[in-house]
Amino acid sequence: MAALIYPDYPPTLTSEQSDYIVSNIKDWSILSGLAVRPSSSFVSEKIDPSRSLAVTAPVTLFPSLFPRECFEEARAIQTAYNELYACIANDEEWLGEVVKELAEVDDFISNLWNVHQAVKKEGYVQDLSLGIFRSDYMVHKDPSNQEAKPEIKQVEFNTIASSFGGLSAKVSALHKHLLSISAYPPTIPPLISDSSLPPNPSIASLSRGIATAHKAYGRPKTSSQLPLCTLFIVQDLENNAFDQHALATNLLTDHSVLTFRLPFSTVLAHTSIPSDSPSQPLIYTPPHSPSTPYEVTTLYFRAGYSPAEYTSPNSWNARLHLERSAAIKCPSILTHLAGSKKIQQILATPSSPHLSRFLSSTASAAYIDRIQVTFAAIFPLDDTAEGKHAIEIATDPERIRGYVLKPQREGGGNNIYGLKIPPFIKSLGDDSKKYRGHILMELIEPPALRNGVFRNGEVTMGEVIGELGVYGVCLWRHGRDEKGEREILENWEAGHLLRTKGRESEEGGVAAGFGAVDSVCLIDV
Repeated sequence: MAALIYPDYPPTLTSEQSDYIVSNIKDWSILSGLAVRPSSSFVSEKIDPSRSLAVTAPVTLFPSLFPRECFEEARAIQTAYNELYACIANDEEWLGEVVKELAEVDDFISNLWNVHQAVKKEGYVQDLSLGIFRSDYMVHKDPSNQEAKPEIKQVEFNTIASSFGGLSAKVSALHKHLLSISAYPPTIPPLISDSSLPPNPSIASLSRGIATAHKAYGRPKTSSQLPLCTLFIVQDLENNAFDQHALATNLLTDHSVLTFRLPFSTVLAHTSIPSDSPSQPLIYTPPHSPSTPYEVTTLYFRAGYSPAEYTSPNSWNARLHLERSAAIKCPSILTHLAGSKKIQQILATPSSPHLSRFLSSTASAAYIDRIQVTFAAIFPLDDTAEGKHAIEIATDPERIRGYVLKPQREGGGNNIYGLKIPPFIKSLGDDSKKYRGHILMELIEPPALRNGVFRNGEVTMGEVIGELGVYGVCLWRHGRDEKGEREILENWEAGHLLRTKGRESEEGGVAAGFGAVDSVCLIDV
């Protein structure tokens, strides 16, 4: 679509023009913290044994063209999506029926549900939940209708570790900076202008969400009135630390909220819950200052979403330990489970009654049709008529080309595409239960554009496709109030992310090594 209207965007660069853009990207990135830890394939452990080095995050040279109407619609419906998933997480009975079916075939889902059951049996001490969500879309235009307008189709909805809010705002600022210093060739403006590059408040908006939960926690629950902090639960050897630091820095400078980052594998070593306190506050003892413990108000999970992180029973003990504490979780176990691909498939079922169940208020009901049209065709792999039809497609090399098979997993690198699907299905054997851990989704076919990607010191130019993520913040109370109403205390759209990858790449995850962080250049189509 956009590539046909603007086939010469971006223009072919001379080596001098490319070098000038790249040099400014590197300089600006160093000053602003637009960085990641390099992979061992780029900088060996022998050269950097302490992991002290950093490189510019993979970024595009130019902002990518994006239809204005699609961008504005994705932002407009985000608060309704926030409410939808908050209400799903709040409906344990409905969610439990879905999860129990998945738990039969997916040990990871089963273990997450077991954590919830264990805390429920003991008694939850914290009824507030914080959601930092991201709804991901691609632009789709019906190839059979030349008059069709471009529209957004949802790729997935993320309820845990919705990353790159810290870097996405910086890339938006980077591209505005390159425009302001005339780094772009003179043939590009006015296509790129201040009015076509929308503001991106993701750092401020997401950190404000954590600060809001911190404030909602209230006064210290320990008798000794320990100082309060928030805690980011991160992965060991975290490559994406600078993205997280952007939020932590904003929390301190704009909200006077102190944040610590704690690797998931060390949770049990550095946190505790006093045995004599019925309110069960979570105490963090910094290893660098063991004489100064803190009470944790809010847990922001940037780890714990992948089965690979649960390497021993202690890993599950750590997740249970955090869940049973008084800290506000982002996300709670139930919110984590609400992000399963199976939930997305159920919601996307044509004529599904579930949207009306969860978006029951007058204001929310107005968004049901608008949400419904964002769903791509998604099928279960089960014994239903739809499931049997999907299995027929998944085992047919002639029909499977336009589909992707998705497991109940977060993070890049887990999906199976096209002709790789039939042999994978065959490897599952005749046990139909194993099929139910996956959903089959019709591929969204976004229009190709051109751009350059700067990664690991090298520039690659070519055809690319983009994926827009819209962030949302939601704070709610589990259960219902005295009138039987759900209590959503805060709800707002919180900025955006554009990830771009080469058109030939099947996966788009930046942290997984497939994509680059981009920004939006709005066009009228």
